[in-house]
Amino acid sequence: MGCEPILEPHRDAVGLTDGLDLTDLPNGAQWNGRIAYLDRDGVLNIGSEDYVNSPEQVVLLPDAGLAVGALRRAGFRICVVTNQSPIGRGHWPSGTLARIHARLRELLLEGDPDAHLDLILHSPYAPWEGAWARKPNPGMLEAGRQLLEAAAKDSNLVGLFIRFDDDWTDRADESGSVMVGDRGVDMGAAFEFGVKAIRCDPSSGLAGVIDKILEGAA
Repeated sequence: MGCEPILEPHRDAVGLTDGLDLTDLPNGAQWNGRIAYLDRDGVLNIGSEDYVNSPEQVVLLPDAGLAVGALRRAGFRICVVTNQSPIGRGHWPSGTLARIHARLRELLLEGDPDAHLDLILHSPYAPWEGAWARKPNPGMLEAGRQLLEAAAKDSNLVGLFIRFDDDWTDRADESGSVMVGDRGVDMGAAFEFGVKAIRCDPSSGLAGVIDKILEGAA
């Protein structure tokens, strides 16, 4: 294990393995296992060196909702994986992040009714805590795969135990999946996890690379 102890990813307002209801893919499509792992700031919304600190500060990048909708129409589940050290640094509590993400979901759906985020995972830890969940470590991606696969079978997630790093041996094929981010830590997490990495310009975000993703998925 590269990092000790294991500091796991978090979900908003619930435990990591609490129930997860998935919204059906558009047009009755059956999920074939592909996941789009997305960073948040610089991919879906405009980021800030001073952090996005409130729901009122959430501003979507151009056509972000349409891009998420396009991914879901192409059969991808959407898993947002975001480092959120303001929590670990004591700037604000996890409830603030939950409200920020509620606003993000609302704005994406205003842009496209298919733009559902299936799962949002965050790492609340400060950089010096050495968390396996904090990118460039792959903990959020590892948890995202296991949560989405389990929820597709049983939304209650009964008996699910998330495994990380060498403890997780029964891994799915990620050849059809993709990780989109605007920073080196995102690309590092993708490399460590073994998924295709696509780096976007933070001024255009996901919409700027959506054609590349869909062409590769065809």
